[in-house]
Amino acid sequence: MNRQIEKQEKKERRAKRVRARVSGTALRPRLSIFRSNRHIFAQIVDDTKGLTLVSAHTASVDAKGKKSEVAFEAGKELAKRALEKNITTVVFDRGGNIYHGRIQALADGAREGGLIF
Repeated sequence: MNRQIEKQEKKERRAKRVRARVSGTALRPRLSIFRSNRHIFAQIVDDTKGLTLVSAHTASVDAKGKKSEVAFEAGKELAKRALEKNITTVVFDRGGNIYHGRIQALADGAREGGLIF
C-alpha cells in the first residue's frame, strides 16, 4: 500500500477515535484544530448548535519565526478572542494529529492565553 495513503488512513482512524469521545456543548465548547503543511487553523465550536464561536489561524497572526512559534502565538490569539466572548473552558480536539510540535505549541499558547483544558 502507498505510504501516503497509510498515513492518511491512520490519521482518519485517530480522528474518529477522538471525535467519538469529544463533543462541544454551550458550557464547554470544542477546540478543533486543522493542520496544513503551511498553516494551522483553530476553531472553538459549539456542536449542539453547530456554530463556530471563535477562530484563529497562523496566517492572521503577525508573528515571524518557526512554524511552532507562530502556532504558539495563534493559540494565544485564539485564547484572547475566546476570553472576549466569555469562553474559559474548552474540550481539546487534536483532529487526528499527534499531540506534538505545532499542535502542542498551539495548545500551550491557548493555555498561556487563559483557556482551561
